[in-house]
Amino acid sequence: MTNLTHGLLLALEPTTFALMVLSVLGGIVVGALPGMTSSMGIILLLPFTYRMDEKAALLMLAGMYCGSMMGGSFSAILLRTPGTPSAAATLLDGYPLTEQGKAGKALTTAVVSSFAGGLVSTVCLVLIAPTLARVALEFGAAEYFSLAVFGLTIMASASGKNILKGLIAGCVGLLVSTVGIDMVMGRERFTFGILSLSNGFALLPVLIGIFAVSQVLAEAEVLKQPGEVVRQVTDTRLAASELRSIAFPIAIGCVIGTIIGVIPGTGGSIACFLAYQEAQRWSKNREKFGHGALEGVAAPEAANNAVTGGALVPMLTLGIPGDVVTSVMLGALMLIGVRPGPLLFMEDPDVAYTLLSGMFLIQFVMLALGLASIRAAKSVLAVPYNILMPVIMVLCVVGAYTLQNSLWDVGVAVAFGVVGYFMRRMSYPGAPLVLGVILGPMIEDQLNRALLIARNDWTVLLRRPISLMFLCMAVLSIVFSVVSVRRSTKQSVAASS
Repeated sequence: MTNLTHGLLLALEPTTFALMVLSVLGGIVVGALPGMTSSMGIILLLPFTYRMDEKAALLMLAGMYCGSMMGGSFSAILLRTPGTPSAAATLLDGYPLTEQGKAGKALTTAVVSSFAGGLVSTVCLVLIAPTLARVALEFGAAEYFSLAVFGLTIMASASGKNILKGLIAGCVGLLVSTVGIDMVMGRERFTFGILSLSNGFALLPVLIGIFAVSQVLAEAEVLKQPGEVVRQVTDTRLAASELRSIAFPIAIGCVIGTIIGVIPGTGGSIACFLAYQEAQRWSKNREKFGHGALEGVAAPEAANNAVTGGALVPMLTLGIPGDVVTSVMLGALMLIGVRPGPLLFMEDPDVAYTLLSGMFLIQFVMLALGLASIRAAKSVLAVPYNILMPVIMVLCVVGAYTLQNSLWDVGVAVAFGVVGYFMRRMSYPGAPLVLGVILGPMIEDQLNRALLIARNDWTVLLRRPISLMFLCMAVLSIVFSVVSVRRSTKQSVAASS
């Protein structure tokens, strides 16, 4: 409790708190704009944070994450276009409510549900993370290697039906991480005589390229125009009966979202649909779902925001991201000098507990800004894409350049942007590649350490129980995903026939 109180005081410092508020507001705007994902928002924010104080930078990234998850509901409700993938289930009842002239009630429900989901998951984060970190302190080199392999496989297996492509992307990321000087032998690898490659590929340009530049190229190809936004958003108050009707769906979303968030490799997209299905199953008015039910907005919004706190649990304590967004956050934290893992709570408790306490503040800030933004949402969503995308591209270039004041990094960002664009075209997920770049050095370093300690005995990875458990979990995650894909394929074929 003392650590949390101290962290709360640090988070309430005027400058830190103001930056956190700005990041939450920016997250709401980013989430509301179709095509602007939470990952892109974090990447665009990163160049402004990696020279800041660690605690302020960390809270800004968390604020962007939470705010963008809630912001996705705005465009889902008003445009029938989810601003983020996690808001995909929200539009099922959100847009019908807009057509009925109840856009204000739908948006208020989304904001209140998002607040509830985020608050519950933050409580779970505070209760689980320090305990799990103490357990992880027992890890050795073999355990860290197996954990990193597990992290890479779960992100690949979370690629839907493209499991093989996810694994290929992860392996490519591992290969990219080997470029530069071998830290064990001191030899150059895959530099081809290019001096700039001796330090390998910097993480920030790779992140910007794979997630942001590729998104700009994809949007430019489609030449999307902003959708038609409702002219007025009125009647934003919820009656007492309406609040009672959404209480149980919110509880369902909080539980499902938190559990899904803690499980690495899942994410808000899965949580929102599961919560929607369960809310419909237990509802007394299930026939209204899909036709404008406030319950159908409350459950998925509570779930996708409950994912935020849950997904931070494995990332902070084990250094393994819970979803695509936290895989980007993992790279972002490493760039600003924060090394997620069990030692974070021992070596830098101020940073860890400032984040835990700050997450509570972020939820209340998100509630206040969300309610205040409802009437202004229609103006934000009307931004023309021919203005928005060039601005994003400029921010990408500036962000890559300011890392080392080098045009080389700009070139790397553009090159990986082209790679990311073609990966999108061919349905290769970008997250496993980035995670391979992040985890590659850890995998190589910890494997070398384990083999040195065991005198080149590879069975050390199997003889240590925790290491063996993570390797088995890695295999099971792939097998489970393959079985699930085959089962869904058979069901779709049977349904079509």
